[in-house]
Amino acid sequence: MSRVGKFPVTVPSSVNVRVEDGTMFVKGPKGELSQDYHSSIVVGDLKDSKIYLETSAEDKKTRALHGLYRQLLHNMVTGVSQGFKKVLLLQGVGYRAELKGDTLLLSLGYSLPIEYFVPKSISISVEKQTRITIEGIDKQEVGQIAAEIRSIRPPDAYKGKGVRYENEYVRLKAGKSGVKK
Repeated sequence: MSRVGKFPVTVPSSVNVRVEDGTMFVKGPKGELSQDYHSSIVVGDLKDSKIYLETSAEDKKTRALHGLYRQLLHNMVTGVSQGFKKVLLLQGVGYRAELKGDTLLLSLGYSLPIEYFVPKSISISVEKQTRITIEGIDKQEVGQIAAEIRSIRPPDAYKGKGVRYENEYVRLKAGKSGVKK
């Protein structure tokens, strides 16, 4: 049995979990998500606001899938009840962000501003032109969009300029002035 898979998924009273034909549906105050799952995984019924996932086999692949689908179900329940959030910081002279409709305009030291189109399921807000907050109910999608925006100008190893996650530590290298002859 998987170490992660054996833990129950706690379901708040505002969230409804439904299982039909190999698909888990989770509906809550923030929206609805669905996820297909492997036939070797058995999703139990809701008892005392908890759901247990079990396996029908005990090979290595099934144990890995057991933990995976338990965590995916947990992320879906958390997403529809609380949501997920990532914060990006712009560091550098003249680096700024602006939101126009469903387009995020990024001035990151290139000759032209970069346009990033925001999907409907994600909400982005810009504070002080240097702080971008990405929010949504799907953890994977929020992380993917944050990674795509960061990859436009990742932090520089010498000056630290670029787009970084909040609380990300960027280790700076010593430049030529740090070397003695």
